[in-house]
Amino acid sequence: MIDRRGLFAAAGALCAAPGFSLASPAQLGPANPIVDAFVAEQKFQGVVMIGRRGKPSYVRAFGSADIEANKPATRDTVYCIASISKWLTTIAVLRLVEQGKLSLDAPIATWLPDQRPDTGKTVTLAHLLSNTSGIPNTFMTMLKADPEILKREVTPAEAVKLFGQGDPLFPPGTKFDYHPVNWFIVTAIVEAVTGKPFQAVVRELTTDPLKMRHTQAAMIDEDPGVARSYYAGPPLAPRTNPRLSVMAASGGYFSTVDDLLVAAHVVFDTPFLSEVSRKALTTIRVPEQDYTLGGRTRTLTIDGQVKLAAWETGRTAGFRSVLGHRLDTGDTVVILNNTDLSQKALDLFADKLFGAAPRPG
Repeated sequence: MIDRRGLFAAAGALCAAPGFSLASPAQLGPANPIVDAFVAEQKFQGVVMIGRRGKPSYVRAFGSADIEANKPATRDTVYCIASISKWLTTIAVLRLVEQGKLSLDAPIATWLPDQRPDTGKTVTLAHLLSNTSGIPNTFMTMLKADPEILKREVTPAEAVKLFGQGDPLFPPGTKFDYHPVNWFIVTAIVEAVTGKPFQAVVRELTTDPLKMRHTQAAMIDEDPGVARSYYAGPPLAPRTNPRLSVMAASGGYFSTVDDLLVAAHVVFDTPFLSEVSRKALTTIRVPEQDYTLGGRTRTLTIDGQVKLAAWETGRTAGFRSVLGHRLDTGDTVVILNNTDLSQKALDLFADKLFGAAPRPG
């Protein structure tokens, strides 16, 4: 049986060893039978990284990033991280809260005075970030009626007017309804209080200070170094991933395993955020979903003891992603995939890499 504690702990020893190079080797660490079994069983294509406190101890890339171009997946391949974008967005929002420019508990009409009164005065920023606003997903309704919507760029303010004015479905905070309109409104609020484009704010407050050099939105699958999206098959077939720029906050960012590993460490293990902000980022607000603000906190049973892990996941087109980070030890698992695998299968795979007992049900 693989020594999981040793695998995570090896990260720190590796970086302290004499002659350690800052170059990023394509492969790192001994073979991992859990990974090898999953790859064989699921025909996994993508990248797996394991580390502790921002230092990787294991990395392997499998399969293709671009089948048509005969490009293999590598450690440096960029993948769409889908809803992990919400985590990046929430970090930027919390930093604006720390600067006194936003408040989690203020109604959204504070910054968007034209919002319809019933939601503008009752829905807070925290409701948006936890997907409990009650504002309906008018965007998906309109998209089903007219798929050409994805070809018409709109500003965040325009998106709020077009898609954020539906009749509320439930009182804010009483139910969970996971959809992008909440995040269109977050985007518009960020732009309103900063006077800057949303992506520039995330770059300034999140990705640049976290040294996420390969992380950005507005990329396309054809960009060099970016993985293409595929249906699971067989056979694997290209799966398009169309999106508007206003969708960046909810699911439009692309990243690498190294960027995500380091970001998780800095955000959760260091004073990058205030203690209040870290608590907001990890406190569960929707128990049945384990949902916090922009992500989840899940329980793992390891050696008979319950441990907490920040758990960020993403799913769009053929892209799948998991970023799990134990809050007690700083152990991290990052999984990026581009072949439409089951998100549940990836979550269970990550559990095994943490050495966690099987989840009930």
